[in-house]
This record gives sequence, structure tokens and C-alpha cells, in this order.
Amino acid sequence: MTVFDGTAQTWSLVAFCSAVSFTLLLCVLTGPDSDDLAEFYTGYRYLSPLRNGLAIAGDYISAATVLTIGGVIALCGYDGVVLAVSTLLSLLVLMFLLAEPLRNTGRFTMGDALARRTSGRSVRIVACLVTIASLVPMMLVQLASTGQLLAYILGFSSTSMKTGCVVGVGTLMIVYAAVGGMRGTALLHILKMVTLLGSGVVVAVLVLHAFDFRPAALFHSAAERSGAGAAYLRSGLQFAGGPYPRLDMVTTQFAIVLGGACLPHVTMRMYTASDARQVRRSMSWAVSSVALFVLVITVIGVGATALVGRAGIAAGDPRGNTAYLLGSRAAFGEHVSRPETLLFTSVTTAIFLTLLASVASMTLACANSLAHDVVASRRSGLTPVRETAVARVSAVVVGAPVIALAALVQHRSLQPLATVSFCLAASAIAPALVYSLFWRRFTRTGLLCTLVGGSLAVLVLMPGTRLVSGSPTAAFPESDFNWFPFTTTGLVSIPLGFVLGWLGTVLPGRRAQKEARRGYESLERLILAGPEGGIAPGRTEPGR
Repeated sequence: MTVFDGTAQTWSLVAFCSAVSFTLLLCVLTGPDSDDLAEFYTGYRYLSPLRNGLAIAGDYISAATVLTIGGVIALCGYDGVVLAVSTLLSLLVLMFLLAEPLRNTGRFTMGDALARRTSGRSVRIVACLVTIASLVPMMLVQLASTGQLLAYILGFSSTSMKTGCVVGVGTLMIVYAAVGGMRGTALLHILKMVTLLGSGVVVAVLVLHAFDFRPAALFHSAAERSGAGAAYLRSGLQFAGGPYPRLDMVTTQFAIVLGGACLPHVTMRMYTASDARQVRRSMSWAVSSVALFVLVITVIGVGATALVGRAGIAAGDPRGNTAYLLGSRAAFGEHVSRPETLLFTSVTTAIFLTLLASVASMTLACANSLAHDVVASRRSGLTPVRETAVARVSAVVVGAPVIALAALVQHRSLQPLATVSFCLAASAIAPALVYSLFWRRFTRTGLLCTLVGGSLAVLVLMPGTRLVSGSPTAAFPESDFNWFPFTTTGLVSIPLGFVLGWLGTVLPGRRAQKEARRGYESLERLILAGPEGGIAPGRTEPGR
């Protein structure tokens, strides 16, 4: 049962229903026309830099990010703060390295950017498979957490109710993606970010007020109640159970920084900017929003430990996923008035909107890739009306199995699934994008080797990590087939992804490299400077 009283539960339920009704109406009213393909895929005519920046930040800050990072900060202190900062560094990598070249070379999907230099259906099909493989695990994490989270907030414990929540939110994610398209999901993210940051700033101020606005006192109190003492304020607590805690922490940060920057549902937002100046301004707003979020979640996470204590947080969830909610509730003190109840309701609503927006955006990215890179690339004469219809059907094709799988895995530890998503993006997508955008000699064979080899490396190594078995908080705690001594696969899979791309390019011979070089030189100005006048609605599509 939840520690929240009946008034808070009632207000939260009303707020959830109101949010669903309002956002559904918003998606229907702002949904794209069936014959405007560019509007469905990008919504380019309607997104100002501020709105696009908030949408990018919203895509980047998922429910798993809020709950997981908040929990790690609350339970592990310093390591959790480093994890939060790594999410910001990831967005900076996207901003300074990939954002403009992606906008310049892509049109609708990641497959467009990759096929710009190396045409052929195989590139698009593999790009689609990697997109789905990297996002479906994260979608499972979001959906499977829904039942547990709502049960904790609203106070029910029935398994059937939790499964009903998973199915209900999953159905909503399909509707948002299929009806709203890029513009509808963007507006959902904007509403989510305004609610999340607005309520979070107020709660963070209340937490600091409880310690007379002295951060040192806040951290000192958290260290005392963490059960770890001074170790709470030093590196190594999160990975203390592993054989190589320092190295494990470093490889995890690399996976987050590279993987977070290259997740397909984040990179697809680059195609919504009309020109290079707009994408720079959008990314500036996104970085500012995420930086504010990092400050807010750090204060609330540490405040949860200082005000509730490690035992209270672990009682709610052993992995600390309820720390953000507990810290928010504890910030109000023992006597909760109506205004504070309304503020806490805004916090729970923000988490709920984060769930809805995240899964809808990921569903849209998978559906777009399936429709555009697989179906439309095979049928060159497909009309915009037909392709839009295919994209909407693809949302159902992707979403229905995810809902079923989420209902099955909701009682397991979901951290391995989130880790798989980041590792796949860092090990396969990151080297593919970097090589395609910046290496003149990069060939089609190298691209396929990077995408396929990097993905297989992650999928082979991940079952051997401590997140899957061999620890009490693993997905299969009753088993022990742990043979890989790290939490993530990044130490091996990330370098391997880059090496495979290099080998796939240099081994076939110089002829293929020369052809690739000539192809790059013809596109170099486009990649680095972009088309004159920005993206026109009728721009010729790459790789078709």
C-alpha cells in the first residue's frame, strides 16, 4: 500500500483522467492531415525553437530517467549525481557533434541519414531493425513500470489492476503516435516538461528550505541517514558489489553519454528543425531544460534520503524508484494542506505524463522507421496518403506486442532492458552515425558491420552481466549465470562497434574506399553546411 493519504490519491486520479482527456483532445485537434507526409513525420511547420527544444528535452527525459536517476541519487549519493550529469553531457555531445549534420542529411528517420551515402534497401532494413531493437526494451521499461507506479500512488495492490494499467497506457501510446504524429507527441512532451520542471523547482525549493537553504547541511544529513556514512559522498557506492567498481562506473558513463545522444527517438527530433540556426537554438533550449532537471532531481533525490532515510526509501522500492515521489511528499512536512496536496498532485501528474509521452515518442520512432525505411523504400510509388496510413498501422504493429511483453515482465527487474537500449545505441548507432557523417572512406560494408556487429556484441554480452543474474536485484535473482564482470557491455561492445566499422571499410580494398570518398566529397558541403534555404517540403529524399 502507498504511504499517501486518500485525498492525495483522489486528486491524483482526477488529475490523471483529466490529463488523458486533455492530451487526447490535443492530439486529435493538432493531428496531421492524411496527405501531408512531412507533417506527420516532422511537424516542421509548427515547431518553434523553444517548443522543439522542450520536445527534445522531453524525449530525452523519460520516466525511467526520472525514477531511476532519482533512486540512484537517493541510495548512492555521489554516483547518482555523476549519472545525472552524464545525461546532460550526452545531450551536449548531440548538440555539438551530431545535431546539425543529422538535420542536414536526414529527412524523416535515421535510415535517411545513413542511406544518404550508401544507398540500398539493406542499409534501411538494418537501420530499422536496430532502431526497433534499441527502443523496444526501453518501451518495455516504461510500460512495465506503469502498473507498479500507479499502484504505489493510488494505493491498490491487485495484479490484475496493475496489468490493466499497463494495457491502458500502452493503448494510449499507440493512439498518441498514430493520431498525433510528430506534432502531437511534441505537444505532449512540451506539456510534460512544463509540468515536470515547474513542480520540480517548487519541490526542490521546499527541500532546500527545510535545511535553511544550506546545501552542505542537506548533503551532510543525507550521508548520515544513508547508512553508508562518508562513502555516500564519494565515488564507488553504486558498483561496490562488483569486482571492478571504478571501471564499471566509467564504462556505464560512456554507455549513457554515447547511447543517450544516439537513441533514435531523440535523433529524430533533429529533422523537425527547418535550418541550422533553428536546430542550434532548439538544442540550446533542450540543454538548458535538461540542466535545470539535473539540478532539480539532485536536490529532490538527496532530499529524499535526508528527510525519509535509506530504510524508508528501500521499503517503497529496493532500487529506489519511488525516491522522487517520497522526496516530494516529505518536502511538505508532517502537516499537508490543500495547496501542498495540489502541488504533490502536479508531481504525480508530471510523472504520469512523462510515461505517456516517452512511450508514445518511442512508438512513433519505431513506426516511422518501419513504414518509411522498410515499406516505402520497397514501393517507390507509394503515395503520401498510403505511407501515412502505413505509419499509423505500424504503430499498432509495434505497440501491440510491446504491451503483451510488458504485462509479462512487469514483476521482474527492468534495469537490464534499459541498459540494453543505451548499449545498443552506443555500440551500433553511435559509430555508424559518426563514421557516416565524418569519415570520407566509410563504405556500405563498414556501415553494415558496425550496425550488425555492435548490436550482436551487446545481445551476446548482456545476459552475462550482474543485472541479469547473480545478485538480489537482478532480473533472475534465483539464478546465477553471470560471467561478464561489469554492469554494462560498453567496455567491450563500444570499441568493438567502431573497430568493426573500420575493418569493414579497409578490408574490402581501396576501390570501395575511393568510391565512398567520392560519394562523401559530393555530399560534404551538405553534411557540414546544410542545403541552402533549409529543408523544403518537397526535398528529394535520400537513398530511395
